[in-house]
Amino acid sequence: MLCLHPATTQLKPRIRLTGPDLDRWMGLFAEEIHRCVDQLTELDRAIGDGDHGVNIDRGMRSVVAKLDELNPPDLAGRLRTVSITLTSSVGGASGPLYGAFFLQAAHTTVCLTELSLADLTHLTEVAFQGVVKLGRAEVGDKTMVDTLHAAVLSLRLSGQRREALPEALAACAEATRRAAAGTAPMRAKKGRASYLGRRSIGFQDPGATSAHLLFESLARALPSSTNPNQPGDLP
Repeated sequence: MLCLHPATTQLKPRIRLTGPDLDRWMGLFAEEIHRCVDQLTELDRAIGDGDHGVNIDRGMRSVVAKLDELNPPDLAGRLRTVSITLTSSVGGASGPLYGAFFLQAAHTTVCLTELSLADLTHLTEVAFQGVVKLGRAEVGDKTMVDTLHAAVLSLRLSGQRREALPEALAACAEATRRAAAGTAPMRAKKGRASYLGRRSIGFQDPGATSAHLLFESLARALPSSTNPNQPGDLP
């Protein structure tokens, strides 16, 4: 029988995203949206209906309440609850799009009790494709797709570099912040903002911005995160 030296058995535990972490993620996202609701409203007022911040704020408050009420036993159940709640409580295009994101995410977590970086990367890729399919938007159209695409690329790169999950999520939050800010010089090609034509240039997309807050909150959701108590800034 092979006996290991005691020092060799003291391996650093692998960090995974669990059900309670997901609940914390949604709670932090709700807090971030509420904190930034006025800024999101101003962004949307410039190129849209002006209700993105209020709608997402209402939806995320409903998500937190529903998760607390139902307390789903698994990751898939939690993500389905988020999807259904956002789809039913958020007006405009944002509700269905965020609903599609979390519904596709739920499909990837069936039978899983925790998520590694590889699992989370796959989840984000599939969820991203769900949003693309429903919204029929592409990268460069000045939508939340630009932010989600940046998240996918960042997580893939972190996986290739074999980074730990907290470091990968911190890098993803920064990548999505840059992507959201990068929508400002774009001309909108989808949604109400597209009606403005060249006049949409110079304004940051509100959906891309709230999507950044989603990943900023995820980076803070793990107990081992390097800055668990520091809310992110809008890009």
